[in-house]
Amino acid sequence: MSSLIISPEEVLKERIKELSCLYDVSSVIVQHADSMEVSLNNICIVLKRAWRFSDDACVELKLDDFYIVTNPIPEKSIFQKSEIHVFNKSFGYIKVHYPTNKFTDKHFLDDEEKLLKKVCSDVGFLYEKELNKGKEEQLKRSAERVDRLSILGEITAGIAHELNTPLGNILGFAEFIHDKTEEKQSKQDSSKIIKAAIYSREVVKKLMFFACEMPQNMRFVKIKPIVVEALTLLAPNFKKAELTYKLNFENASLEAQLDAIQFTQILFNILINSIYVSPKLSVIKVSIYNDEANFFIEISDEGPGIKEEYKNKIFEPFFTTKPIGDGSGLGLSVVHGIVKSHKGDIVTFDNQPKGTAFQIRLPLTMN
Repeated sequence: MSSLIISPEEVLKERIKELSCLYDVSSVIVQHADSMEVSLNNICIVLKRAWRFSDDACVELKLDDFYIVTNPIPEKSIFQKSEIHVFNKSFGYIKVHYPTNKFTDKHFLDDEEKLLKKVCSDVGFLYEKELNKGKEEQLKRSAERVDRLSILGEITAGIAHELNTPLGNILGFAEFIHDKTEEKQSKQDSSKIIKAAIYSREVVKKLMFFACEMPQNMRFVKIKPIVVEALTLLAPNFKKAELTYKLNFENASLEAQLDAIQFTQILFNILINSIYVSPKLSVIKVSIYNDEANFFIEISDEGPGIKEEYKNKIFEPFFTTKPIGDGSGLGLSVVHGIVKSHKGDIVTFDNQPKGTAFQIRLPLTMN
């Protein structure tokens, strides 16, 4: 680009402005705290001052979801532009505009173009650090949750084993009393003890699922019939709640090595949760797809979603947001235990435009 001829004094003045701009941009980056928008806005203001005709210049910045302009863009303009690259991909740009009724492209300086490229490089570096910081925090939270669940699993396994023997004794003696007694009140009381003991044993069984202590029957099975059967068995639940479901199966002949009963337990527990939170006349979507090594189940609802403060707790045993009597808080902990024992993982994310989605990854083979 050829520029208009300017005097040596003016060249020196422009060079000082450019160096000041680089210093100020560096300061903004060093002082960057939490608000990316504030930092980008400050960089645009600094950049505008660095241009030769700064009063008439307009800086436009587009970076991912951020869009900033220092002042209204002229209806007809000429501009210098440079791309912002993050992770070696274009994430946006910065443009410096002049109105065409007063300027031509010759009013831009070659050094201004170099300055714009340098600032775009600095902005890309800043945003790359911001994205990496988010990933690091997410990994840290995930690691903390895994550690916490691992400790809970060890404690839970110990509790379950300690409870098994006395529960067996309570159930055995209650059944003995129930069979031997002829007295009506004793039969009624022993029946209540039997029911309570059986319920408690089911809770222990769920705790053992969470702690990955249940025996498994691993074999290769077709996935679609299991999913279809689970949805069919839950059809009355869907009907009662006035809901429908949509099943999407990319590979109808998909097979995987797993415990079919435990896989059904995963489907039941998540689907029952989804039915519980879903508003009437909404749709629960179930999608099954796979790559070379794994298959994925995604179950998404249109409910209120999971509050941010609960997201790290939902797989812990006995944690529930349901009213007392509506849930034991063991459903998702059982799912977590089964998935873990199958060498898979489970994550949740916000459904769009509303609700929650559960994604489960399970390996196609356990070898």
